[in-house]
Amino acid sequence: MSSMAAIPRKRGPLGTSETPEMNATAVDYSSASSLVPSPRDTPAQSPSSTSLSSLDSADEKNPTASKTTLVDANGNPFEIPNYTMKEVRDAIPPHCFERSALRGLSYVARDIFALAMTFYLFHHFVTPTNIPSYGLRVVLWTAYTVIQGLFGTGLWVLAHECGHQSFSPSKTLNDTVGWICHSALLVPYFSWKISHGKHHKATGHIERDMVFVPRTREQYAAAIGRKMQELGELMEEAPIAVVWNLIKQQIGGWPVYLTTNVTGHDFHERQREGRGRGRHNGVGGGVNHFNPSSPLYEAKDERLIWLSDLGLALTVTALVMIGKQWGWSNLMVWYGVPYLWVNHWLVAITYLQHTDPSLPHYDAQTWTFTRGAAATIDREFGFIGRHLFHGIIETHVLHHHVSTIPFYHADEATEAIKPVLGQHYRQDVRDGSIGFLKGLWNSSKQCQWIEPLPDVDGEAKGVLFYRNRNGLGMPPTKMMGEEDGMVGKKSVVIGVESDSDA
Repeated sequence: MSSMAAIPRKRGPLGTSETPEMNATAVDYSSASSLVPSPRDTPAQSPSSTSLSSLDSADEKNPTASKTTLVDANGNPFEIPNYTMKEVRDAIPPHCFERSALRGLSYVARDIFALAMTFYLFHHFVTPTNIPSYGLRVVLWTAYTVIQGLFGTGLWVLAHECGHQSFSPSKTLNDTVGWICHSALLVPYFSWKISHGKHHKATGHIERDMVFVPRTREQYAAAIGRKMQELGELMEEAPIAVVWNLIKQQIGGWPVYLTTNVTGHDFHERQREGRGRGRHNGVGGGVNHFNPSSPLYEAKDERLIWLSDLGLALTVTALVMIGKQWGWSNLMVWYGVPYLWVNHWLVAITYLQHTDPSLPHYDAQTWTFTRGAAATIDREFGFIGRHLFHGIIETHVLHHHVSTIPFYHADEATEAIKPVLGQHYRQDVRDGSIGFLKGLWNSSKQCQWIEPLPDVDGEAKGVLFYRNRNGLGMPPTKMMGEEDGMVGKKSVVIGVESDSDA
C-alpha cells in the first residue's frame, strides 16, 4: 500500500494532440456487482525499435474520461490522467536535458574502481594467514558478495542509462559503454535495449507491455487450478508460499525473463513480420533475448542481437578461463554470487516500480502513452538507492515520462513535474529503505491479479486494478456462483463477456 503524494493540479498550456497507440482489439467487460469502498478515509496518493527514448516529443490527446468514480486497490479515489506530455516537458528546466560524456564516464570509472578495490582488499586481506577463523572468513566473504552486488547493480544502471541515450550526447559512446558494461554482467545489451524500449512505449498496456504484466483474473485462476468465481472465497495464502514465490522471483526471475520472456506480454502473433506465429512465452516457446528470429525483434535487428550474443560469449569465455585457473568455488564467490545479488536488485527494483496497489493498468482502448507513464511509482532506498543505484528507484516516474534526462538531473526534474502530474504522481517513501524492502512482501500479497471495476461505464471499463485472495484492500468482484445472491447475474470474464460459468 503506498503513501500517495496529493499535489494540487496545475494546468499548463494545452498542446497539440497525440494519438494513443491502440492496435489491439477492444476488450469488453461485463458488470457483476457493486464493491464496498475501503474504510480508509485518507486518499492514496525514439520511436525506433532500438531507441529507449520515451515518446517525449509527442503530445498526447486525452479523451474525455468517464464520469464514473474509480477507486484503486486500496479503495482510494482514482482519476484517469488528463495532462499532456507537452505540459511535462515545458515544466522541466532546460539544463536538465543536458548530458555530459565526461560526467557519465566518471561514474562508470567510480563504479568499476569500487568493484576492483573491493576485490583487491578482500583477496589480499581476508586470507587464512590474516584471519585464521574459517567462520569469520565465511562471514566476511559473504559480505563481499553483498557489497559487490550493490556496486555491480550501480554499473548495471549506468549501462541502462546508455541504452536510453541519457548517458552522453554520443550514441556511439553510449552503445559502446553500455555493451561493455552489460556484457560484463551477462546482459545482452542490444537485445535487452530493444525489448526494454518496447516496455517504455507500452507501459501499463495489458497486451503490449514487456515488463511485469500482471495476470488477469482468468489467468490467475487457471494458474492455481481454480475457477474465476472461486477466487473471492479462497483461504489466505500461506506465508511460506509467499516467501517461496519471492525466492523464485528474486533469484530466477531475470534469467528466466531473458530466456522465456516470462512477465512480458504474450501476444506475439501480432508481430508485423510474422515471426510470432506459433511462438509463446515459456520454455520452448521460441521467445527469448538471444535468438535473432525471436518475435521480440525485427529482421533489421539481427546484427545487434548477434553482437549482444558475442558480448556474452566473450564474458563466459573469460569466466571459464578464470574458473579453470583459480577454481570454480573461487569463481562462484568472486563473481557468481555477486551476479545473483545484481539479479535480485534488478528484479526487486523493476517489480516495485510497476507493482503497487495504487497503480492501474489499461486495456487497448483506454491506454495512452501518458497514462502508462503515470502508472509507475517512486520509492526510497536511502544512500544505496540515491548514490550506489544512481537514483533509479527514487525518480522512476520522471524516467517513464522523459527517459533521456540523465540520472544526475532526475531529482530536480522530478520536482519540476510534480505540479503538472498533481494527484497522478505516486510515491511511497514510508520507512525509507526498510519500506522499500517491505514493499516486496506487501505487493506480492496484495497484487496478485488485475480486473476491472464493476458497474462502470465509458473509459472506466478499460481501467484495471489489482486484487488478491488475502483479504487486503478492495475485495475481488463477486461473480456468479459465489454465495451472496449473485446467481443469475453476469459473470466477469477478463477479455470476454459471458453469461456462463468460467
